[in-house]
Amino acid sequence: MKVKTLNMGIVEVSEKQIIDFPEGLFGFEDSRKYALIEAEQKPFVWMQSIENEHISFLLINPFLFRADYELDIDEKDQKLIDLDNPGNALIFAIVTFLGDGSPITANLQGPVVINTRNNLAVQAVLSDPRWLTKHDIMAELKQGSE
Repeated sequence: MKVKTLNMGIVEVSEKQIIDFPEGLFGFEDSRKYALIEAEQKPFVWMQSIENEHISFLLINPFLFRADYELDIDEKDQKLIDLDNPGNALIFAIVTFLGDGSPITANLQGPVVINTRNNLAVQAVLSDPRWLTKHDIMAELKQGSE
């Protein structure tokens, strides 16, 4: 399948790369199907709407910079994506990169949870006060290496 993107032009993706958000993402409820595309800059991944080329999100595995990251996925969200085995969950944090010298941040309060068995996904909301919407990725990496 060919997917039109703003950042990379037209990209060929397989069905295995397509994820479906039954309820969409917060603020983007009408875009429900996305393709996961490796970014040129590792370890980032693009999540590109296949319905709207203007909607894409940069993602990162939160465990790469916060080994202590824990999430308790709400039972409603687990049912929504038919997640009955935590081992089938792939977790990503949405990244904000403004390019103006401000920190590159990740939203650990609203992770993207993908059930790898059926490619259904949900944006969870965590109530744990340790996890904020703007975690400075570079500061976290530096702190973790000390």
